[in-house]
Amino acid sequence: MLRYALGRLLQLAPHALLVVSLIFVLFRLVPGDPAVIAAGLTATPTQIAAMRHALGLDQPLWTQYLTFLWRLVHGDLGTSVTFGLPVAGVVARRVARTAELAAASLGLAIAIGVPSGMLSAVRPRGAWSQLVTLGVIGLLAVPNFWLGLLLMNLLALRAHWLPVAGTGGIAFLAMPAAAVAARLVAVISQTTRASLVEVLTEDYIRTAAAKGLARATLLVRHALRPALIPVVTVIGLQAGYLLGGSLVIESLFGWQGLGQAMVTAVSTRDYFLVQGITVFYVIAFLLLNLLVDLSYAAWDPRVRLD
Repeated sequence: MLRYALGRLLQLAPHALLVVSLIFVLFRLVPGDPAVIAAGLTATPTQIAAMRHALGLDQPLWTQYLTFLWRLVHGDLGTSVTFGLPVAGVVARRVARTAELAAASLGLAIAIGVPSGMLSAVRPRGAWSQLVTLGVIGLLAVPNFWLGLLLMNLLALRAHWLPVAGTGGIAFLAMPAAAVAARLVAVISQTTRASLVEVLTEDYIRTAAAKGLARATLLVRHALRPALIPVVTVIGLQAGYLLGGSLVIESLFGWQGLGQAMVTAVSTRDYFLVQGITVFYVIAFLLLNLLVDLSYAAWDPRVRLD
């Protein structure tokens, strides 16, 4: 297992280098001069030239690229004009809040999605299965920001059960987590149902049932484990989506995470902060994919043998 993990980690390195290099090139193609933004709109040409030299933007592109990689390896992503702090420090302060929201949303989605998918797979044509299917369609059709506004209106403005917006404990976390988790509940439930229905048609399941094995034991101990492999894939991909996809929800509820910082950076044209958060999102997504691959190997030994 350790050898498999090291091999996958080595395979990840060139992918990370390629994506980070693309980010460097794309941000150099974006219209606008970062030196003008950093120096201020009222800066003189001399001040702009001095700022461009301080930022290293007057160097050849290859020199800028190598400097970018060197600083990236050492955790230096530049300085945020908006916050007046190193970008790495802004990311470090905000990532815990984003991770908190993502973990709460993912936990809520798994707690609802997996059991509902299992129950609907037991009787695919039953009333419960039809109800779950309707719920899935409804959740997929509703944008998360609209659901967030609805929850805010009902639970905060009308019922006064929860605070409207802000960052804090469970009371502040409940509505944004529910808004982000809604679509994920539908995806996990439908994936669990489809995978489990397929596994329940396997010969070894029918043989175990013919021998009189209890339905609950058959479902939980023998069918669920192989059925959850596609579900793990979906959860891993959606976990990466939660890091970046909660951007609108964080802004809507005033949740002080990376998403809100990204919106602020874009509105103020904070070049280095946008670039730094983008690099963090990409690397985090690659690492999440690596964890999913390792979970495959731990869940199903055939993966690492292949």
